[in-house]
Amino acid sequence: MAFDPIADYPLGTQRPDLVRTPGGLGLDELTLDALRTLGLQSQVALAAGRAQLAANLARAAELTGVPDEVILEVYTALRPHRSTADELESWADRLERDFHATMTAAFVREARTVYAKRNLLLPDEPTV
Repeated sequence: MAFDPIADYPLGTQRPDLVRTPGGLGLDELTLDALRTLGLQSQVALAAGRAQLAANLARAAELTGVPDEVILEVYTALRPHRSTADELESWADRLERDFHATMTAAFVREARTVYAKRNLLLPDEPTV
């Protein structure tokens, strides 16, 4: 079956047969233990002085507990001019409260601050 980037999106749901890790594992072969290795890889990266890579791996490990649809909604909300400051704060609160994704929540809050400085937030609706 040929890959159709529109019809096959999201791959994890529509075409899990196409999803493979760099090591060659299929989506159905991923286990919780395999996902925990992201946390261990984060520790290795940090010990090697690669703080940014370590942070990315730690957030990735944290996001394994967040449903795909929520990740896609947060990704969309983080696009410039898509969300107000309050909406981004709401996403950060939800990530912490519902999924214990504290690093990702901090990332969303940092984005909110940077977006405010760079005028990339959606303006608040005027109250009538």
